[in-house]
Amino acid sequence: MAAKKILLLAGDYAEDYETMVPFQMLLMVGHQVHAVCPDKKAGDRVITAVHDFEGDQTYSEKRGHYFTLNYDFDKVNAEDYDALVIPGGRAPEYIRLNPKVVEIARHFIEAGKPIAAICHGPQILAAAGGLKGRRVTCYPAVSPDCINAGAEYVNVPVDDVVVDGNLVTAPAWPAHPRWIKAFLDVLGTKIEP
Repeated sequence: MAAKKILLLAGDYAEDYETMVPFQMLLMVGHQVHAVCPDKKAGDRVITAVHDFEGDQTYSEKRGHYFTLNYDFDKVNAEDYDALVIPGGRAPEYIRLNPKVVEIARHFIEAGKPIAAICHGPQILAAAGGLKGRRVTCYPAVSPDCINAGAEYVNVPVDDVVVDGNLVTAPAWPAHPRWIKAFLDVLGTKIEP
């Protein structure tokens, strides 16, 4: 397996598990991952949020861990990367306002490179015009954004995944086993038993 160079777009109040778990898992299997955030450099931190499903009408939110970025956002050249990961949480809602974030996402969309987006992550893909005609899932409250961007929204259980070619989406962190496995499959990563 050839190691891939993967970009992870983070931001303050990105969902804790959806940021840390894919970052760590992708490193664990041998890929290089650059975690970045607009207006931040390597060594800077973002604060995450823990979203939990406790029986209310929507998730609850608690302060999460600090997550240390390992690359400068201003140095990102999307052409240098093989794949993109977009965690959920509140970060996608506001980092999509950054023109370079949209430009980065558009590069991966137009190049047909593997993209993994979870929870609110598809908001960035919608902002970049990358959901038209695509089958996606997301956190249900984000489904209007996806539908309005021309996607076919697929309502799946919280622990499930939707794969449409190079695009791997999931509703929330309970889907990590299926979401990360599907993304590794799209990447061509083989894990020996």
